[in-house]
Amino acid sequence: MKKTVLAILCIIAFSGVKAQQVKFGVKAGLNVATIRGENLNTDSKLGFHAGGVVELKLSDSFSIQPEVLYSQMGTENDINKLKIDYISIPVMAKYYIIDGFSLEVGPQISFLVDDVVKINNGASLDPDLENYDLSANFGLGYQFKQGLFVQTRYNLGVTAIQENPDIKNGSFQVSVGYQF
Repeated sequence: MKKTVLAILCIIAFSGVKAQQVKFGVKAGLNVATIRGENLNTDSKLGFHAGGVVELKLSDSFSIQPEVLYSQMGTENDINKLKIDYISIPVMAKYYIIDGFSLEVGPQISFLVDDVVKINNGASLDPDLENYDLSANFGLGYQFKQGLFVQTRYNLGVTAIQENPDIKNGSFQVSVGYQF
């Protein structure tokens, strides 16, 4: 029943989208990730993200851009490194301020693919993180006329990926992509 209702809502929401207003693309970039929580002493960890995007133009100045990305998150300190891999699905609302330049905001759900703590002595531990992460994304983008685009985004985790103490993801992303 839920799937049927969701399918009907999607059909209604995108019924005004014309074929020439749908653009498919790919993107990849750098994550500067960390975790937030009480009494944490951690540094940022570099990772990457890559995947596909679909931009649905609803008007000259507004579009919706769902994405499916493989994304590396985590953190590190002097003792260990926390590596977290997700399949992330952001759904960004894009408002074009001027030709090519957009403000972007939207929710993201990420599904855990792998998590491991690597200790400097060579041992590994399972951190037993939550299987999903909900976050809010805020960003800027620029779309070149030839199909190339660049984006920068902050990803603010809103659900705890582990409790006692509560820790949440956060990352700054820089992306380059191409729309076909």
